[in-house]
Amino acid sequence: MAVHEAVRALGRELSNWGRWGAEDEKGCFNHITPDKIVEAGKLIRSGKIFSLSLPLDLDGPQDVRRTGRMNPVHRMIRYGGEGAYGHKMGEFCSADDTALLDLQSSTQWDALSHLWYDDTLYNGFPASSITAHGAAHCAVGAWKAGVVSRGVLLDIAAHIGVSHLEPDFAITPEMLDATEAAQGVKVEAGDVVLIRTGLIGAWRRGEATLDRQPGLAFQCARWLHERDVAAVCADNSAVEVLQQPDGLPLCSFHMVALRDMGLMLGELYLLDELAADCAADGVYAFFFTAAPLPFPRAVGSPVNPLAIK
Repeated sequence: MAVHEAVRALGRELSNWGRWGAEDEKGCFNHITPDKIVEAGKLIRSGKIFSLSLPLDLDGPQDVRRTGRMNPVHRMIRYGGEGAYGHKMGEFCSADDTALLDLQSSTQWDALSHLWYDDTLYNGFPASSITAHGAAHCAVGAWKAGVVSRGVLLDIAAHIGVSHLEPDFAITPEMLDATEAAQGVKVEAGDVVLIRTGLIGAWRRGEATLDRQPGLAFQCARWLHERDVAAVCADNSAVEVLQQPDGLPLCSFHMVALRDMGLMLGELYLLDELAADCAADGVYAFFFTAAPLPFPRAVGSPVNPLAIK
């Protein structure tokens, strides 16, 4: 079997095309039912809130030479202080600001239109429907109400006993099983699974680079499919390990997850504070919410995900 045919074969096996109708553009978010949201709300016990987002600033993880993306630029257009001006309206002045940002430059969701192969998007929509005007199908606008569900943290780095996983470390399905068992938590249908490699925290401390990153192995797609997971997020740039074992192509997990399964991916999540709290109280499931910015035709969106315990 050729390498790329391995991707096609797993894609056919795990395909959700037509599962929720021929016009569906939400994919695995359909696993999040109203009952699932009500049950997730019952996980709020202490009122502790954890933001899982990186700051939107110039110190972000992008290197335009490596990724083609730039870090967010924030600029004041009206302001007070020395040498500045505000907008005077009657008895008061006001400040105002603007931002320039790539929609996938920081903590973000990939829409199902972000990546594809064989000229087709999730559920068979043509890739030609993505034009200079944006994505006509499978954009973030298809689920602008956001994501609200039960979140489950799988702290792979802590389970292995390291502060962060090594470059190119591939997380296998067996490791997901072992971490579940050790933490005493079970991933259920409709859950948003958060994978902690420890990478972003290590990078912010100057202990790691983002050139070669750990992440999920290709075969984890089957593990997530079997559990009817709604989405998977991680504290790295691509959720998956970019240097997949067995000679698989770049972004092979993305291909199957986004294009075949309709599984949304969240990237560059900041998980260390949440992980420390979960280790302290032994509770690894929580209320999770993460709404994209409602750009109707965007293929990705910044997000400030919240875990509430």
